[in-house]
Amino acid sequence: MRIFLSLLAFATCALAGELEIIAGGGKLDANGRATECRLREPFAVEFTPDGNMIIVEMVSGNRVLSVDKAGMLTVIAGTGEKGFAGDGGPATAAQFNGIHNHAIAKNGDIFLADSWNFRIRKLTADGRLTTFAGTGKKAFGGDGGPAVNADFSTLIQIALDPAGENIFVADIDNRRVRKIALKTGIVTTVAGNGQRGVPADGASATDAPLVDPRAVVPAADGSFYILERSGNALRFVDASGKIRTVAGNGKAGLSGDDGPAISATLNGPKHACMDRDGSVIIADAENHVVRRYDPKSGIISRVAGSGKKGATIADSALTSELARPHGVTVAADGALIITDSYNDRILRLKH
Repeated sequence: MRIFLSLLAFATCALAGELEIIAGGGKLDANGRATECRLREPFAVEFTPDGNMIIVEMVSGNRVLSVDKAGMLTVIAGTGEKGFAGDGGPATAAQFNGIHNHAIAKNGDIFLADSWNFRIRKLTADGRLTTFAGTGKKAFGGDGGPAVNADFSTLIQIALDPAGENIFVADIDNRRVRKIALKTGIVTTVAGNGQRGVPADGASATDAPLVDPRAVVPAADGSFYILERSGNALRFVDASGKIRTVAGNGKAGLSGDDGPAISATLNGPKHACMDRDGSVIIADAENHVVRRYDPKSGIISRVAGSGKKGATIADSALTSELARPHGVTVAADGALIITDSYNDRILRLKH
């Protein structure tokens, strides 16, 4: 399906449970309709306060793209070349090294997880780029001090809490989840002791091992979820700092839909977000599906993808094919946005 003149029109034209392409699949490099433009390994989508869709690309693209309400795509950061350059200058002249995802503040600032530059970079509304966190050295250090002087491992995923006061960081190779206060810039560890292992239910999150925290999903009450990639599990850290596993039995596979999430298998989940009802949406990438964990019932279910790797969009989202869903987010109208990175496109699922 071609993109409509307004992103708002998606709500009226897409049938419930049906996927549609809203970006990617074309031949234009940029500066055209989003569905007529070619994307280069898009990994995540977020929305600005005024409703523009911001797309980040991994190593094949190393760009930040904006799709306005008229459906027009432009490049707002990155030359497409891999490297580290551009701080203090115009973002369109900057270089990145694999942007896994991003978070957008209430004032419109865009924070970018510049993964293999081991930094978080900030893009402001005037188009200027600076380093917000990380020295550029792959290491662990700096807790209790300014994040700009701290060391991180591969910065896979970052997320703002609902109040917009803290950025949570999935510091995957350091096997920790860290938090940066926007007001002070101070970084602290909130989960993981740096050791590889499965945390015991009820343990203190900061004393517990983690396998490989790939994504983090903060909630309004101070709790947060941790998605583990090869750990094939979703962990929950409550507001008191205790951790427990809530989905995934640690084994790789595709099983357990419509049953207890704790008994289900996942396969290399890559990203997660929270739906408006408090459920966690999981990009179960190597299973080529998107799944939903309901904390009220403890049930896991599938919301998109047949489980077969491919590109065919069928009448139903559940019979459509995904190649590798890397990113998921929920739009203001409640629609689920899926970044199908290996198919170089962005999909929309209307509830």
